[in-house]
Amino acid sequence: MKTFGGEVLFLDRSDINTDEIIPAKYLNESTKEALKSNLLEDLKLSGFDPKSDTAGKGALVARANFGCGSSREHAPWALEVNGINIVIAESFARIFRQNMYNCGMIACEMPAPVLGEIFREFAGRRTELSVDPAAGSLCFRAEGKEKTFSFILRDFERALLEAGGWVEYAAKHY
Repeated sequence: MKTFGGEVLFLDRSDINTDEIIPAKYLNESTKEALKSNLLEDLKLSGFDPKSDTAGKGALVARANFGCGSSREHAPWALEVNGINIVIAESFARIFRQNMYNCGMIACEMPAPVLGEIFREFAGRRTELSVDPAAGSLCFRAEGKEKTFSFILRDFERALLEAGGWVEYAAKHY
């Protein structure tokens, strides 16, 4: 299983849609690498620069309804090719959430009060996230502060992560 986590990108907004994650004009691309330079280029968020703010990030924390809009694998692909393999939000659009797991990535749902605490304590700081899928734990660290939160992975989600995604899972089981 791959390692999850890394430096955290905080996007303090709900309803970040798939067109903001990767604009529709790039849907004719057939490789993940072709999407790399266009991640979040249409996201309008005060003070956010998609080129500099996404560089080197391994995790993303947002508010509710992340990945809403059109159903497309390109949105998780654009995150993955940029090194982001876990998104933490209050909720996800159903198809986006499943596409994350199909790609061997984590879509971690956390209650709004917990997300509020994470934003208050860690946003605006250089924050590192360690993820232990087996234990169901997220550990945020910044400037000497550390906080651990629990999360739940369903059995099939864990199986997809262990396999590396749906294609790899299917190759082993069908």
